Parts: sequence; C-alpha cells; structure tokens
Amino acid sequence: MPSDPTERRVTVTGPPRRSRRTSGYYRPRTEIDEQTTLGHTYVRSLMRTQLRTALVVFAVLVLLVGPLPLVFAAAPEARRLEWLVLGFCLYAPLILLARWYVRRAERNEEDFVRLVEDR
Repeated sequence: MPSDPTERRVTVTGPPRRSRRTSGYYRPRTEIDEQTTLGHTYVRSLMRTQLRTALVVFAVLVLLVGPLPLVFAAAPEARRLEWLVLGFCLYAPLILLARWYVRRAERNEEDFVRLVEDR
C-alpha cells in the first residue's frame, strides 16, 4: 500500500461525458411546454405576426371588394360589366392574395420554429 495518496493514479478508459450547461442556457420549447411567462411571450409573438398578416389581407380585400357596389351603381344598365368584373377581374387577385397569405403564414411559422429550436 502506498504511503502517499497522491501517488495513486486513475486511468479513465471511457469516452468523455458531455456536461450540460445549467447556467445561462434555456430551451424555448420547454418554456412553451411548461407555459411559463417566457413561453407565453413566444406564443404571443407568433400570434401577433399571424394577426398582422391577416389584417393586411383583410385590408386589401376591403379595398378590392368594397368599391364594387359603387362601380355597379354608377352603371346600372351595364350587366356585362358586372359579370366581367365579378367573373374575371376579381378572382385572379383573390387567388393571388390567398396564395400570398398562405405563404406568409407558413413563413411566420417557420420563423417561429427556428426561434424555438434547440440549435
């Protein structure tokens, strides 16, 4: 038996363990799951951006469809104008607006996922 305890050596043969950082490190996904104040803030930010996108679409829709009764009242005898405007001139912008809204909403959600990812 050695007389001095500092002479004894220990050999580590296993791979080094990864240690978790406990201070200064948080997981946003955990914050959301546990419904903490920070998690609530993350979710509210996503909801705010989605609401802002919806309000932009609604405003464009009001500007696009709102004046139609005035246009139709200005020319009461022009039935062809009504069918032309409703049938051809209105649906293309509505489809483009819908596509823009879906793409923007998906982009907002992707940004949110990137924000709360563990990486």
